[in-house]
Amino acid sequence: MDIDKIRRDTVGCRDKIFLNSAGGSLMPEPVVTTMTSYILLEQQHGGYEAADRNSEQCSRFYAEAAQLINTQPDNIAFTVSSTDAYAKALSSIQFESGDVIITTNDDYISNQIAFFSLQKKLGVKIVRIKNLPDHELDLEDVENLIKKHNPKLVAVTHIPTNSGLIQNVEGVGKICRQYDILYLVDACQSVGQLTVDVEKIGCDFLTATGRKFMRGPRGTGFLYVSDRVLERNMAPVFLDMAGAEWTAFNDYKLLKTAKRFEHWETSISSLLGFAEALKYANGIGLQNIENYNRNLAEKLRTGLQNNGLRVLDQGRNLCSIVTCCAQDSSIDNIYKILKENNVYFSVSNKSNALIDFTLKNLDRAIRLSPHYFNTSGEIEEVIKMLEG
Repeated sequence: MDIDKIRRDTVGCRDKIFLNSAGGSLMPEPVVTTMTSYILLEQQHGGYEAADRNSEQCSRFYAEAAQLINTQPDNIAFTVSSTDAYAKALSSIQFESGDVIITTNDDYISNQIAFFSLQKKLGVKIVRIKNLPDHELDLEDVENLIKKHNPKLVAVTHIPTNSGLIQNVEGVGKICRQYDILYLVDACQSVGQLTVDVEKIGCDFLTATGRKFMRGPRGTGFLYVSDRVLERNMAPVFLDMAGAEWTAFNDYKLLKTAKRFEHWETSISSLLGFAEALKYANGIGLQNIENYNRNLAEKLRTGLQNNGLRVLDQGRNLCSIVTCCAQDSSIDNIYKILKENNVYFSVSNKSNALIDFTLKNLDRAIRLSPHYFNTSGEIEEVIKMLEG
């Protein structure tokens, strides 16, 4: 990794300490240049002609996304967000009253709300996996729940939005394959900061976003769809001409690839920008990014703990999301100091992580998320400003 070049490419890191990549990260210069160049082309020639002139560059998105997660371009669909991808995956499953979804205590708020909606509308049941004392998923409980309920779907968020926990999605995947259960993984917070390999995970669907650790523009994401899902002719409820061919007055034929999960109208400039962000990350290498980020996050956690703050992340495997508060569970002083020193961060609220924060007896927490354009010196600076 050439950190000097990375920081030159990251204009937004020059006048602040940016620790909010888990929310919306800083785009590299090549991403912005690609998007603005395309917008200017649309200004001159209109959307159709500009898209035609960039058809080859658009197809590069699928190759870059596939390389990132170890799959093939035909298994990738472009979406406008991770939640959009998640909804399309869920809508391709024919849920009926009494069907069971097995999920976790740490699944993302929007995913949980989608499950509740299925529960209210269709009578789907929600069952949650137990956590071990160290907060890891209880894989024995996963297998027992599958045997007991024969679920229609198992759904796990790889990294929760509210803590640094990395859930054991590979362990769950092995059990799902053993019992031939559909498996959906939300990788919204992991793709871009960790090595994510869908072959090792063994999932049928994986969702990701562009705006977080991937460093792409807002309004972008992708959906991975496994071969067995495609071979079963599974598709979202609301298709359009991007996903199917109108073959008779009252019939259609599905596209063979994951593009059946796309809609025809999309932001080409955003797709091209996302492709550039994927290329940028692939060029650096996700293993290099993961190693670098792990060191930054460990240094930050250790420093905060040494300052007497309460670090809230639990689990054997922790990532580049660091959550903390004061010993009395307040965040006001931390919030004030960080704001005064131009440190960018987020606040995680109980409403976004109801189960986890209830168990931790928390209402709010400071969330810091360093990324590979940050430096060790910046981490030291943040630790120093929070001393005492």
